[in-house]
Amino acid sequence: MAETLDKIRQDLMRKVEAFREMGINPYPNRFKVSHTLGEVVEAYGEEQDDTELEKAGVFTLAGRMMSLRIHGRIAFAHLRDYTGRLQILVERDVVGRDFYNKVFKKLDVGDFLGVKGTLFRTRTGELTLRVQGVTLLSKVLRPLPEKWHGLKDVELRYRQRYLDLIANEDSRRVFVVRSQVIRKIREFLVSRGFMEVETPMMQPIPGGAAARPFVTHHNALDIDLYLRIAPELYLKRLVVGGFDRVFELGKCFRNEGISTEHNPEFTMVEFYMAYADYMDLMDLTEGLVSTLAREILGTTQVEYGDYVLDLSPPYRRITFRRALLELGKVPPKVLEEEAKAREYARELEIDEEKLATFGKVLGEIFERRVEPILVQPTFVYDYPRDVSPLAKSKEDDPSMVERFEFFMACKEVANAYTELNDPVDQRERFLEQIKERARGDEEAHRMDEDYIRALEYGLPPTAGEGIGVDRLVMILTDSPSIRDVILFPTLRPEGGVEGDRDGKA
Repeated sequence: MAETLDKIRQDLMRKVEAFREMGINPYPNRFKVSHTLGEVVEAYGEEQDDTELEKAGVFTLAGRMMSLRIHGRIAFAHLRDYTGRLQILVERDVVGRDFYNKVFKKLDVGDFLGVKGTLFRTRTGELTLRVQGVTLLSKVLRPLPEKWHGLKDVELRYRQRYLDLIANEDSRRVFVVRSQVIRKIREFLVSRGFMEVETPMMQPIPGGAAARPFVTHHNALDIDLYLRIAPELYLKRLVVGGFDRVFELGKCFRNEGISTEHNPEFTMVEFYMAYADYMDLMDLTEGLVSTLAREILGTTQVEYGDYVLDLSPPYRRITFRRALLELGKVPPKVLEEEAKAREYARELEIDEEKLATFGKVLGEIFERRVEPILVQPTFVYDYPRDVSPLAKSKEDDPSMVERFEFFMACKEVANAYTELNDPVDQRERFLEQIKERARGDEEAHRMDEDYIRALEYGLPPTAGEGIGVDRLVMILTDSPSIRDVILFPTLRPEGGVEGDRDGKA
């Protein structure tokens, strides 16, 4: 196969040299188009007859040639650009015998062409451009996947995304939807008074989530910096400064495992709303998710794998405790006694010895017993205090905090809470986290003295939320792996062994 591919490439390179010898530049600098292919199809695709199409005049179009059928003195081909696809008709007697035989018939599927001509409709009713002239814009030196063997290799699709986008219509659809999701999130938040901001990607203290950071070194300052695991602490500093509603949509980085739901580099939107609590954010999340589905997909009934998700509000709301008891069928004593919880965790084959607190043990039990059955949109709220060091305690039960996680299709999609704004309490929580780090918990938070200082200047009652954009896009596009919705996912170098590893990102 490699020898055959090498021969094909050699043949293609000989064509390039032959074109150059004929005075044809196979890679010209520019070509001006009058319309995109999608604009032409949308404007003239259905209703106009040939008389009306003739009146439309001459079009100058360009795109990649995706098919080519030569029938003696005429040839049909399809061009595709980022907006659509259009058939063209090339006739020997129109473009000239020499050009047709010596140039056009030497072109290959995959070449980029510029064409000029008028519209008509074939006998089958297909809108077609009758070409008056053809310009080669870029000559391929490798055969396209569908011409060779199709693009079925999953790793190759991720590693050479450009081939995936050329060969697979569904992949292009996924990333069009992703772009729409990001745009609609911005529009939704801005329309509700939120201001988009940018906070540091490199931070002197990683904070805002329980995760291992990537570390780098700044030579001029001679200090270590960390790629952010979350923008949370900086966004809350802005609320302290008087920006009551802020959001940031961008990349975060966590130095952890790779799986179908985790990539070390991922996209998150975080937003903070003064004078609100976590219940207000449940309402906001329902509005955001249902709006995305309705405006992008045209429906709130979304298929994901074997599930049909109903994204029309309201969504189910259930406390962490009730979810364990009623959904996970966890014995009540497990929630009341740490020893019972650890014993139950061992029965589930959870390595509970690495879990420093009662709340963390319950959190792992929740992941095993409850999360896999949360198919329909569900808010699980009121979590143990010791797994939520930045959340505000409940007024009637200080052992629990005002926090929710939002689940769909058995995936955690969002995390939110009423923000802890008591600087004394926050310092104590950070000190607890430092003790956990000393016991070996590498994901525990670090002390951030400047953040404590900011809180001492006063943070109003505030609620904040982070939504994993990649997982949201997975659900809206029925994509089984996070790599299907990230244009260039993190992979081992070529030649390494590719495979998923459990972890969180």
